[in-house]
Formats: sequence, C-alpha cells, structure tokens
Amino acid sequence: MRKLSLHSAGLRISAVAFLWLLLVTWSHMVLNKECSFRNRVIMGYMPVVSNLAAPLVDCATKGDDPYFEALKFSSFSEMGEAFRSGHIQAAFIIAPLALMLFDQGVPLKVVYIGNRHESTMVVRASARYDSASDLIGKTIAIPLRYSGHYLALKRYLREHGLTPSDVRIIEIPPPEMPVALAASEIDGYFVGEPFASKALQTGIGKRFLDVESIWPKFICNVLIVRRELIQAHPEWVQKLVETAIMSGFWAQDHVDEAIGILSSYWGQEPQLIQYAFSNPPNRFRFDLYTPKAEELDEILLAMRQEGLVTGKQDFKAMVEDRFAVAGGEYNKASQDLFSRLERATGFHTQAAKQ
Repeated sequence: MRKLSLHSAGLRISAVAFLWLLLVTWSHMVLNKECSFRNRVIMGYMPVVSNLAAPLVDCATKGDDPYFEALKFSSFSEMGEAFRSGHIQAAFIIAPLALMLFDQGVPLKVVYIGNRHESTMVVRASARYDSASDLIGKTIAIPLRYSGHYLALKRYLREHGLTPSDVRIIEIPPPEMPVALAASEIDGYFVGEPFASKALQTGIGKRFLDVESIWPKFICNVLIVRRELIQAHPEWVQKLVETAIMSGFWAQDHVDEAIGILSSYWGQEPQLIQYAFSNPPNRFRFDLYTPKAEELDEILLAMRQEGLVTGKQDFKAMVEDRFAVAGGEYNKASQDLFSRLERATGFHTQAAKQ
C-alpha cells in the first residue's frame, strides 16, 4: 500500500508540474503577444493648456502599437524625478527644468514645444494692484524655481526697477495655488492656464499680466524624450511628435470637443477650461512647435543670471528638431487623428457632464 501511495503521489506531482509548465508557457506566449502589439510609451504631463497634447495623443492612440499613455502628475518636480529615473520615457515638462535635467547629465532630447501664450499672473482681487510697485512686500507663488514663470517674474521686476528682496517668491504646485490665494496665504501667483482662470472665474483674483506682454513667444513647456527611445525607436518618436502637432491644430479648430476630452483626463470642470480658452479668445498659439536652439539659449541665459545653471554642457545638443520639422509636413496630409478624436469626443463629452 505504501508503494502505491508513493506512486500515486508521484503521478500527482508530475501532473501538477506538467500543468504548471503549460501555464507558464501559455502565459509567456500571451505576454509576448501582448507586448508585441501593445508597446507603449508613458508620457508625463500636468493638467495645463501647454500640455494639452498629452491627453489628446493618449486618446488618439488607444489600441495602437505603440500606444502613448498620458500619466498625470501633481507637480513638475515629481515628473522630473520620474523622467530622471526612467519610469517615464517622455514628459511635457516646464522648459527650465528640462535644461536643469540635461545639465545634470540626464540623457534627453527636446523634440517639441507646447503651445504658447498660456501663462498668466493673477493677484488678489480685493487689493490694489495698478503697477509693479504694488508688488513690493507681497508674496507671489510660482510652480517651481526651475520654471519660465520664475524667470519671467524676475525679468518683470528688473524691468521695473525692483530688487529681488522687494518681492517674496515661493514655490507652490499649480493645483494648490487658487486655494492658497483664497486663503490669503499668498498675494498672487504666476502659472499656466487654467489654474490662473480658476481665480479669475471665481472672482478671488484679477489679471495682473499675461506672459507674452513681457516675453514674446514665451516657452512654458517642452516635450522631452529619453535619448535611448530615439535610438531604439525613432519611428515612435516621429509618431508622437506628429500626433502632438496635429492635436494642437485640432484643438484650435474644435475647442468644445477638445474641452470635453481634456475635462475627462484633467479631472476639471469643462466650464473652467472653456473660460481659459475664451478669456481672451484665440490667445494660445499652436503653430510655434519646432524647438530652436536660440530660444532655449534665451532661457539658459536667464537661468545663468539667476544661478540656476552652472555647468558647461553643450545645450545645443539637447535640441532635436527633425521630428517636428517632418511632423509639420505630415500634419497637412493626415486626417486620421482628427477622425479618431472626433469619434472619441461623444464619449468624453458625455463623461464630463456626468
């Protein structure tokens, strides 16, 4: 009886092992098939207008190989660290932070410029703010020291004869800025839309200045990709940039439809995004998407003046414009993205209303 028991146990063990082998083999085949047809690139972004390409690209490429997945962050600092560590392969990120990452040796390329003229400085509506001198002794928030908003604010203060000690500048993540202003923790903030519109729409803030009034063609955000992604899959990067370019023009021509999609991804009320697009109308520029070394040099010079960059990297090496140049030509002939977004519009618009 003992021999029979041992034999039966051995058969059971062999059967379990065989079934386990089959399961592992089947899983391996399924996963390989999944990977081969569901390759993806994770794009970091913030829910701001200059990053609006990220959710539209995500929406347009669902089910594609590759799929460009948009991952929302609550701060640019967090996104920068995710890119540095390789957890994300692309990022719609604030331009000076991209320069800082490159200066620290992070292997990246700037391949696209987000739409421009979408940053606004708001101040408390209940106080008098008629000129630069009214900012003396006040606390103004910016998203990050490594941001164009910080550099633009410092430029504005210099142009009006104010010193760095005249205004207290602090860092606050954009989603927290309207709350801080409402609570009188700060006197104003400088940020990308629609976070400025949040204060304007509710009446707690008033417009102090638009960034283009002090810095024409101001670059808020750039799209960076890891250098190894370009080396391994340049065709993926080409598709990403082409789709980002086309999504901007599509949003410009289909504002209501774009707002329906953006509201779903951003988790913000459609009315707020509509307000940002309408006040003033046609403010945002979607046609200046090709990265240029001389424009980044202007940012770099301002960063050096503020002591934000000290290295001697060849910053021209971080600019990779070939994808945007080719993408602009492709954009005029392709309608695929537009049809995909239009099909998705109904679902996302309905979801945003619920």
